[in-house]
Amino acid sequence: MSSRYDLDALSGNLTRDGFVVVPEVIDGDLLERAQTAIEQIIETMRAEGIETFSETLDPNDANLRLYHLAAWDPVFIKLLRHPLARALVEATIGPQWLVSNFTANVAMPGSGSMNVHSDQALVVPPPWLEPWAINIIWCFDDVHEANGATRYVPGSQHWTSFDDAPGDLLERSVPFSAPAGSIVAMEGRVWHTSGANMTESERRAMAFAYYTRDFIRPQVNWAMVMPPEQQAELDDDARRMLGLSEMGNISIGGGLTRLREGKRPDLRVAPLKG
Repeated sequence: MSSRYDLDALSGNLTRDGFVVVPEVIDGDLLERAQTAIEQIIETMRAEGIETFSETLDPNDANLRLYHLAAWDPVFIKLLRHPLARALVEATIGPQWLVSNFTANVAMPGSGSMNVHSDQALVVPPPWLEPWAINIIWCFDDVHEANGATRYVPGSQHWTSFDDAPGDLLERSVPFSAPAGSIVAMEGRVWHTSGANMTESERRAMAFAYYTRDFIRPQVNWAMVMPPEQQAELDDDARRMLGLSEMGNISIGGGLTRLREGKRPDLRVAPLKG
């Protein structure tokens, strides 16, 4: 990872605020490759009659939803394993994680907001006592309030149950702001929503890499959505992070099964974080 990043400071801000914005993470060819891949996915989905509008998520079809990005183009595998992204993931939820989902949201002019929600609350029942999930949000365009920046509720990472969430979530939310090429690392307990694009001609493309602890079933079954020939081209690291390796959930209680000559088994459960 580049020495220009102060990981301790970034992870400290992430712990304190529930998020951190890091500008200029990707630029030049890599940013252009990602932007081009988004355009190609949209064209392919439309040509093949694949719906980009999710009626369960968005109030209108000006939000384009692109799913399973890692199965579309290798550039998204490259983003998933970006050194800074991985470092922030591991600083937040520990070294044992999976890529639960990787989607894009392209907000066209006139798009509206989805419901305010917490991603960890989508996959883990309360109480939410520590972060078991994190989003790395890739900004492929300049992101600001008018063009539909993601909105978050300050302090919501401290809520431990649905009872803690007030009724005026959208009113309490504030937007992120970041230039193209930035990432926003947002821990999984932060309540947030897509912003409304109020511009006349400006679109906003962002991708959401959602990482969870490896004992949580991923939102996407990568073995089903990624063609076999594409899976065969993945290296061991990519297969592991997508949950495509032979072994599954073995990290938490591994000490119980490890033989130690002349000693009793280590009955301590491995820590959830770290």
